[in-house]
Amino acid sequence: MNVLPAGSVSRWAVIGAAVAALAACGQAGAGGERVCTEIGAPSGLRVAVAPSDAADAASASLRVCWDGTCRDVSLDLAPQSVSVPMGCEGDDPDAVCSASASPDGSKGGFAPVEGLPKQPVRVVFALLDSGGRTILTQDLGVTPEATYPNGEDCPEGGAQAALTVAGGKVTAG
Repeated sequence: MNVLPAGSVSRWAVIGAAVAALAACGQAGAGGERVCTEIGAPSGLRVAVAPSDAADAASASLRVCWDGTCRDVSLDLAPQSVSVPMGCEGDDPDAVCSASASPDGSKGGFAPVEGLPKQPVRVVFALLDSGGRTILTQDLGVTPEATYPNGEDCPEGGAQAALTVAGGKVTAG
């Protein structure tokens, strides 16, 4: 017969209760209901600058207008990277796989725009160098779309759109 030291029974009882509680949390939604977290997605515009246009680009300035109002936002551009697969430790579906981030010469960022609607907006976009001088400016129409950070069975997040700078032009999408 195993005898536990005094006080260890209550410790094991607490640990057992904690494990049971965690197991119960994992069962939430097991009856077919969808579990939605509190994660959100802000409204705004994602900016991606292709490597061919990124060398001198340091920031972007955006004027976003709809329904007679405009919002001015700016963002610093950061170097971006791509994931490079490093292989897996076997072919089993549960095998451990790894990847490495590799700079790809592009730059990007996200400009939050409070209240951005899911309807066409006008954007005056300016790409700036490190001295604040304009490299490129363009006026274009963009239609933000709803985001679903927890999937489409959960409430939507903020409206977002993407702008891409490539070949000296700005395009939506």
